[in-house]
Amino acid sequence: MSATKAKWNSAILAPVFIPAVAVIALLVIGTLSNPELAGEVFSDVLAWITADFGWFYMLAVAIFLVFIVVVAVSKWGRIKLGPDHAEPEYSFVAWFAMLFSAGYGIALLFFGVAEPVLHYASPPMGAPETVDSAKQAMQIAYFHWGFHIWAIYGLVGLVLAYFSFRHGLPLSMRSTLYPLIGEKIHGPAGHAVDTFAILGTMFGIATTLGLSVIQINAGLHYLWPDIPINSTVQIIAIAVITVFAILSVVAGLDKGVKRLSYVNMVLVLFLLLFVFFAGPTVHILETYLQNTGAYLNNIVERTFNLQAYSRSDWIGNWTLFIFGWTIAWAPFVGLFIARISRGRTIRQFVFGVMFVPTMFTFFWFSVFGDTALNLIMNEGYTALITEVQNDEAIALFKLYERLPWTNILSFATVVLIVTFFVTSSDSGSLVIDSLASGGRTDTPVWQRVFWASSEGVVAGVLLLAGGLGALQTAAIASALPFAVVILIAAFGMWRALVIEGHQHASLKSAMRTHRRGVHAGPSYWKKRLAGVVDFPKQQAVREFIEHTVMESLGDVAKELKGQQWLAETSFDTENIRAIFSVQKDDEVDFTYEVRMRAYQRPQFAVDKSNGKDREYYRAEVFLRQGGQAYDLYGYEPGDIINDVINQFENYLQFMHISPGSLPWDLEQHDDDLKSS
Repeated sequence: MSATKAKWNSAILAPVFIPAVAVIALLVIGTLSNPELAGEVFSDVLAWITADFGWFYMLAVAIFLVFIVVVAVSKWGRIKLGPDHAEPEYSFVAWFAMLFSAGYGIALLFFGVAEPVLHYASPPMGAPETVDSAKQAMQIAYFHWGFHIWAIYGLVGLVLAYFSFRHGLPLSMRSTLYPLIGEKIHGPAGHAVDTFAILGTMFGIATTLGLSVIQINAGLHYLWPDIPINSTVQIIAIAVITVFAILSVVAGLDKGVKRLSYVNMVLVLFLLLFVFFAGPTVHILETYLQNTGAYLNNIVERTFNLQAYSRSDWIGNWTLFIFGWTIAWAPFVGLFIARISRGRTIRQFVFGVMFVPTMFTFFWFSVFGDTALNLIMNEGYTALITEVQNDEAIALFKLYERLPWTNILSFATVVLIVTFFVTSSDSGSLVIDSLASGGRTDTPVWQRVFWASSEGVVAGVLLLAGGLGALQTAAIASALPFAVVILIAAFGMWRALVIEGHQHASLKSAMRTHRRGVHAGPSYWKKRLAGVVDFPKQQAVREFIEHTVMESLGDVAKELKGQQWLAETSFDTENIRAIFSVQKDDEVDFTYEVRMRAYQRPQFAVDKSNGKDREYYRAEVFLRQGGQAYDLYGYEPGDIINDVINQFENYLQFMHISPGSLPWDLEQHDDDLKSS
């Protein structure tokens, strides 16, 4: 019995799990005890945050965008999200396809028509229902769902991928604090950061679920008028969707979520392309290009526009809500982006994350938003304005009325909303569960079921406490502390990149010796030339590493031991690698390895008569930060010793100028070698 209990509790990190559950439980109990009072509190909190902290949200998001772009275009952009020798896990096509799939969601279905129409009818500046208000409406929609949104997601994903894949730290938000507090990330500060990440993700997902059931209710009422639009139907919808999400969790991530993701992709492309060709196709293409140009032209002004001279509720109901909702979602989406981006350079990562989803989002709003505005402005469908103002959730379904296959499109949209949230809830539960377990992924199923159920409960309670307003407040309020966490994470990454810059300069400062005996006399160039055109076989390289390299490393180790340094050598027969390591007073931890690696011969070096010997082998140097991409095969013992000393000297210099450097996960690098 005790063994079973230990198994159930072993994955829970109590200092994170208990505070997160306590906050969620207090919110649920307090709201259920007095929904009306809770609704008033939510309204007051929203007004307070909008009035006193609106500037902070806008400034923080601007910093996120500038930071991620500057890092990408700087010299740091060449750094890989993983060891230096790591290769991307996915091809460019597959990677871009997954980024594409992350670029849409329930938000686009909910706001794709509603937001442009509402801004057209009630713009924050200027006269309503004019050509200028139409242009302004689309530019605002682009601003709300463009580069800023993906800068938030991208920065969290970049930080997580960098610290996890490059430095071997847990795939958890606490790891971002390592350059600032070191091993203390496993203490109260790290627990607090992960707790804020859990609460942000929980309320972000709950907001999404609340918006989805509001739109599902509108769609069901549109298809079957006997189904009313009220909180009872919405609570039932939440319960049903949560049950599907739980079943998906139990079935497993690989089967359930993957299949639903394919369904999502097919339905999204079907709706997008159908409306594109059924609507004003040429007009959509023209507005897409024009609005993109206007967005880029005005991006700086809109980034810092807080309506300081014309106070209203508009910025809280729109810009701050969308940015806050995105910040709350950032741990979930960021973790997803990080997981699929291992092996990419920072520059590739930022370009893919910022450009691909943003361009798709702009096209989505052009297809649905400009089609709706065209119906209003050029085809006399002005009633759409009133209908959307009365109920934002009905906007997409009202647009379908003016298109062929109305019922088919409406039914496909309802199905898409359900599948969207089932996949989001399942993946979100996995992320929250991992955060609540110290970054572990091998957690019991019951924990993910618990978090999936909690998401449904929180969404239902928020709907009872005030509908969309309560959802907005929860998203904005939970994002406030997490925005601070992301800023700290960005500072931590900047410091880590500075340290890595010192390391790169230090480790590359020495001139590498040439192959084939630099100290062999005047004829060394003949040996070097022979090495250039030589493509050695496996046995020759193995013997070289096993004997010449190991003997040279042994000589260095023996000399260091005489100097009272702990130096050791070993040989890995399975992977064919010679290992030399040095430790000193728990401060110096240097590793130098020579590994045998196989490559395909170039076409000019293949024996075309028999087609054999298509592989050749290299004795490559690996340090803690990954492969150095140069070959030792053919080096004389003196050259090997010089190379070891050069790298060791560079390492000591780096440790001297950059104390508190980051850890490198050698076992992860071993896995990379085996997989390659």
